[in-house]
Amino acid sequence: MDRAQKEKLVEELGQIFESSGVVVVSHYEGMTVAEMQDLRAKMREAGGSVRVAKNKLAKIALDGKPCASIANYLTGMTVLAYSEDPVAAAKVVNDYAKENSKLEILGGAMGDSALDLAGVKAVAAMPSREELIASIVGCIGAPASNIAGAIGAPASNIASILSTIEEKAA
Repeated sequence: MDRAQKEKLVEELGQIFESSGVVVVSHYEGMTVAEMQDLRAKMREAGGSVRVAKNKLAKIALDGKPCASIANYLTGMTVLAYSEDPVAAAKVVNDYAKENSKLEILGGAMGDSALDLAGVKAVAAMPSREELIASIVGCIGAPASNIAGAIGAPASNIASILSTIEEKAA
């Protein structure tokens, strides 16, 4: 890799560190190519990406970035998982690490906050953006159905009262 390619890679990594909602750093020693492809596919489905880069170049890219504190995790065979959704990458990596013991989560960053292993697991336990939107829509829709039920209820109550009065009169 010549100097121009390295500079381009550092710039790309810098963009990743700046624009991602979450970055998770893990060791992947012993993983097969098929296992890594499986991780990449799962991450792609969740709207994230996986990147293997030289630690030295990643450290250079981290210089001056809000998440520069994760440079300590960049030792050995590391893989970067990242996504714009602050939960997606952490969730996918955490789930994959449960299935595959060769993937070891080291830590990560969410914005300018550094995350240790417990922090990444806590973020993974949070609901994703889509789940939050679904619950909000459900909360908004519930009062409308309650109002419709309340509006329809008096009419049915009146009808049952009238039928009871009619039965007593007969």
